[in-house]
Amino acid sequence: MSSMRVGLALPQLGPRADARAVRGFAERAEALGFGHLFVQQHLFYPHEVASGYSARPGLAVPEAYRSVLQPMELLGVVAGWTSEIILGTSILVAGYHRPVDLAQRISTLDLLSGGRTVFGFSVGWSDEEHAQYDVDPRTRGRRAGELIDALKACWGPDPVSYEGEFFSIPMSDVDPKPAQRPHPPLMSGMRSEVGLRRTAEQFDWWNPASGTLEQHLQTMDQLAGMRPAGLAPLKMCWNLFTDPPVLVANLRPLSVDELCEQVAEAAASGVDAVSIDANFDPSITSPEDWAAVPDRLAPLLDAATP
Repeated sequence: MSSMRVGLALPQLGPRADARAVRGFAERAEALGFGHLFVQQHLFYPHEVASGYSARPGLAVPEAYRSVLQPMELLGVVAGWTSEIILGTSILVAGYHRPVDLAQRISTLDLLSGGRTVFGFSVGWSDEEHAQYDVDPRTRGRRAGELIDALKACWGPDPVSYEGEFFSIPMSDVDPKPAQRPHPPLMSGMRSEVGLRRTAEQFDWWNPASGTLEQHLQTMDQLAGMRPAGLAPLKMCWNLFTDPPVLVANLRPLSVDELCEQVAEAAASGVDAVSIDANFDPSITSPEDWAAVPDRLAPLLDAATP
């Protein structure tokens, strides 16, 4: 049995995530044998917040989000600093994007990186950020499902066309196509009942965060029962944190030894990948601290080998 893929979240949040931190982190992660580098999407830090963090009413947005390197630009730079490691989003907020533009940006990144991308999507939670794109957040679920269908249409044979509730693409050539065919792997960060149905029908991976491994494995069994015939089995990438963005159920700071235990348990359970995020770790106070994170987490690579 091959070892489970272990990846890391790139330095992205806060003032210490500068060019030196990102480059040192990315190059060292690739040299050590980590399997992927992921980024997330967040837009700004509103001072008057109507929507609680992560769709939890009354929960404050973590301070780390006061500064956020933007995902596609960050991945583009890192693609030039690396040569083999997978690059991806965990996740993009579907409501912040339109299909033709995003299809072309993804194709460009996939082509220029040599076909080593994966893209995760979810519906987001911030009313303030959706307002910046003139998107009604109450439509965000339907809009996310339609975005994925429209992206797949863009990556299909020319001429491309699409007609839906939110997006209309006239008969067009949409090129280039991504290096990976028919498209890069698509991950879902959705967890509602309807979102899980979309995950089973439209995506290649499920990308959960908060919750226990046992809960996620049960959901994977549920997703397998929803999966349309003829599609390859859904895979899972479990997000873990050295320090979580908020202290809620099942989320607490974890030592490297505790992370190794969780990674080993996931590998033994047949999980396909895990991703470790240190963006909320208070011990990181300089670019040099960021560059040292891959070495600090290197024991997880051994823990992932059955």
